[in-house]
Amino acid sequence: MGDVNINLIGIIAMLYFALTDIISLDLIGSGLMESRINDREFKLIRDYIKSNYGIHLGEEKKSLIYSRLRSVLVEKGFDNFTQYYEYLVADKTGQAAITFIDKMTTNHTFFMREVEHFYYFRDTVLPYLKENVKDRDLRIWCAGCSSGEESYTLEMFLTDYFKDQPGREWNTELLATDISTKVLTKAMKGVYSNNQIKPLDENWKKSYFRKYDAENVIVTDEIKNKITYRKFNLMETRMPFRKKFHVIFCRNVMIYFDNKTREALVKRFYDVSEKGAYLFIGHSESLNNTDTNYKYIMPSVYRKMWFIIFQAVDKVDSLAKNQRFFAN
Repeated sequence: MGDVNINLIGIIAMLYFALTDIISLDLIGSGLMESRINDREFKLIRDYIKSNYGIHLGEEKKSLIYSRLRSVLVEKGFDNFTQYYEYLVADKTGQAAITFIDKMTTNHTFFMREVEHFYYFRDTVLPYLKENVKDRDLRIWCAGCSSGEESYTLEMFLTDYFKDQPGREWNTELLATDISTKVLTKAMKGVYSNNQIKPLDENWKKSYFRKYDAENVIVTDEIKNKITYRKFNLMETRMPFRKKFHVIFCRNVMIYFDNKTREALVKRFYDVSEKGAYLFIGHSESLNNTDTNYKYIMPSVYRKMWFIIFQAVDKVDSLAKNQRFFAN
């Protein structure tokens, strides 16, 4: 019995070292064994994502870059991150940048996240808009919408609140944007697991979702068709919108930005907001009162205030849906 145990241990040891050799050869062959990503390569990638997308990565994120981008290097046959960077900046099709941002961005969200915001939106913001938006044309922007949970939640609140209002119908279509093509595709599809929609009101589950398969549901067209999903980089210095917004949600996005980038973006939000408009940011985020004209309302809720709150605006013309928000 002792000889059998010794032989078994020997076989396991040989298999272990053989497997280790295979993995090592694979990594060495791809140039990714020990060095992984050197300081120069890390700086190239870090500067690229900062200048193009506003995302700040500290020194501690070197391993994150390696783990998220390694599969791209292997797929493309690159020996190191220098080759990958050269490919990234030289690519004219845009596909390299799409893959890069899809790999590098974190898209963690869920229905009714930071629920106090939604109740404030329902109980305070919507009654205010009902009284002051005379043309009944609401303009709401969900910036950094990720996989759609936030934008669909907002639209369900809007539909519920305005569906029984007397008189002319309210336009409650909203704009939802993100930098990641991957999450926008998921958002537009509108398919979520039964577990994901658990936080939602039971009446919403019955009214605004339909069975997709045994494990998933899909958002109804009534809600889905009221949302315009678009790819948009918040670092764009020109905001290409036709009219100003009454509400902007940009939650848990600016935590990745440094102070200078955050201040510049908030100023752009302010400039494309109507008088009296609201800005919602994430609970882990805050604005410095000395660096913004927004007025603090409550934790992570701000408002554009001055003596004239609202004036009626011209009636929206009958442009196609995707032209409702964006200027020519």
